[in-house]
Amino acid sequence: MKMKYLNCMKATFISRPNRFIAYCEIEGQEVKVHVKNTGRCKELLIPGVTVYLEHSDNPNRKTAYSLIAVQKGERLINMDSQAPNKVVYEALQNGSLCLPGLEGTITLIRPEKTYKESRFDVYLETEVERAFVEVKGVTLEEDGIVRFPDAPTERGKKHLYELMDASEKGYKAYVVFVIQMEGVLYFTPNRITHAAFADAVAEVSRKGVQILAYDCQVTPDTLVLGQPVPVKI
Repeated sequence: MKMKYLNCMKATFISRPNRFIAYCEIEGQEVKVHVKNTGRCKELLIPGVTVYLEHSDNPNRKTAYSLIAVQKGERLINMDSQAPNKVVYEALQNGSLCLPGLEGTITLIRPEKTYKESRFDVYLETEVERAFVEVKGVTLEEDGIVRFPDAPTERGKKHLYELMDASEKGYKAYVVFVIQMEGVLYFTPNRITHAAFADAVAEVSRKGVQILAYDCQVTPDTLVLGQPVPVKI
């Protein structure tokens, strides 16, 4: 099953004055667009690059377009920060994503369930087990190596430790890094940007949280979860 965008078009990126807004050019006309990713993305959103926008017919929106993908050399990268959750949820529902070590058949799948002070992206039950899944979208790539995060994330670090706590209480616990592109070599935590997050990944991995990464098949108007990517912690 593919995640499908509607009314997509090619544009040229001009500028991004803040995290939420960018200006792009469509057929010689400058338009204001919503950026569906609050990360820095400085290595992607460079003036003059080709981007892809989704047009909305909703008259109540402040912007008629959303920026969903960007061309980086030969590589097309999806930038929609909501998309990783959707493709993981769909893949779990249709059985194309099987979480390692999860016993039994999934009998319940629910988005966004709270555990202590964290709201994890997916909660699962089988006949014999309960599991939490936290999903992280990855757009930062250099020489085929992909990293997360592209900016410090104390919230992300807290999620890791509360997943570890859930694991110690008997839940299965997973972090799924969704690489929003194809053809990468491996995933690794971004120690340069946030060393404490990288340390947390290593610690929770030793204590029962499974760290997984998958690439995606990306077109200008579709996204589908792809194949496992090696993880180097």
